[in-house]
Amino acid sequence: MPVSLHFLDGPGDFLVAAGDLLAAAPVESTIVAGVAHRMLRDAAAWTEPDRTVPTWWLVVRDDAGSVVGAGMSTAPFPPYPPYLLPMPDEAARSLAQTLHERVEVLSGVNGALPAVEVVAAETARLSGRTYRVAEHLRLHELGELVEPDPPPGRARLARDDEVDLVVSWHAAFGRDAAEQAGRDEPHPGVEEDRDSMLRRIAEGSVWVWEDAAGRAVHFTGASRPAYGVSRIGPVYTPREQRSRGYAGATVAAASRALLDQGARVCLFTDQANPVSNALYERLGFRPLVDMANVLIE
Repeated sequence: MPVSLHFLDGPGDFLVAAGDLLAAAPVESTIVAGVAHRMLRDAAAWTEPDRTVPTWWLVVRDDAGSVVGAGMSTAPFPPYPPYLLPMPDEAARSLAQTLHERVEVLSGVNGALPAVEVVAAETARLSGRTYRVAEHLRLHELGELVEPDPPPGRARLARDDEVDLVVSWHAAFGRDAAEQAGRDEPHPGVEEDRDSMLRRIAEGSVWVWEDAAGRAVHFTGASRPAYGVSRIGPVYTPREQRSRGYAGATVAAASRALLDQGARVCLFTDQANPVSNALYERLGFRPLVDMANVLIE
């Protein structure tokens, strides 16, 4: 099937061009749609001054002009991987070839299978490198919420005066999540600074569990709905507070609040992390599609 790649400069133009595609598969598109809307609200929350590769937004069109794929290169963390939604294999190979011709060095690519592996394989072939899947991810959507028996305390929205605590937990999440999955490499992700976390708290997107003594002992993040879908994550409990039910109770409370607002709820798990996969299955999350984070070395 003949396809063409169309690169766009900003999230606004991208949402106009790809909106129908994103709306048709809003759960699978949660990352791309969520980032685009967040950058429109607050560009400073998703930028890095030292980013070494160009930022772009992509739509793939077939010969009839219909949008049949999409992606973005916006990640504010090394190795600055583009994030791809499903697209024809021909488009994925063409993307790798185009970036190679533009001398845009691709060191990783995240998102939908098989698109990410096709891009990685073609990039490796063109550049004489190799690639490997660093993380096998699974996207889940909440079906019927199964609320667990809560531990002592309550779930509530985080307060401004807890921002430093939540920022420190957010930073620890990547390291501890990788350890639970048996990897040495920290889970890559956005580093929220104090100002951006304060904005997330003001949006009502950060939940904590407050124990019986009134101390915050866990946090759960959530994205603002995009096309009617909100994504839970990250979910973090400090090491000394684990195995007490805080994560399940907070995720359930946040999910219930989102459902009550009319949103569909989803989350990603690392397939190598048995702890998180088992927890979310008990809460009623059901696997939807597999994705991957791929490194090109």
